[in-house]
Amino acid sequence: MNQIEKVEPMPTVKTSAKGQVVIPKKERDKAGIRPGTKVLVKVVGDHVEIRPLPEYPVDAYCGVYQEGPPLTEALLRERMKDRRREEKNRP
Repeated sequence: MNQIEKVEPMPTVKTSAKGQVVIPKKERDKAGIRPGTKVLVKVVGDHVEIRPLPEYPVDAYCGVYQEGPPLTEALLRERMKDRRREEKNRP
């Protein structure tokens, strides 16, 4: 027999005259949003997503692109191509 999971109702909040909303404490805690946390606000289709940004973004994203060649090497190759093209076109 299948058991139906208890689903908690989604909290509803009102916007202020300035368009501000208060994120309920339970949701802030789940998302790791503390006072002073910077968040990313993005419109996706018909809704808005709010995501906390990492406190140290460089550390958080370091190594994200580990597969494939390092991006620095690709950038340096492109710069060399540009330099050769510019030197070739000089009068």
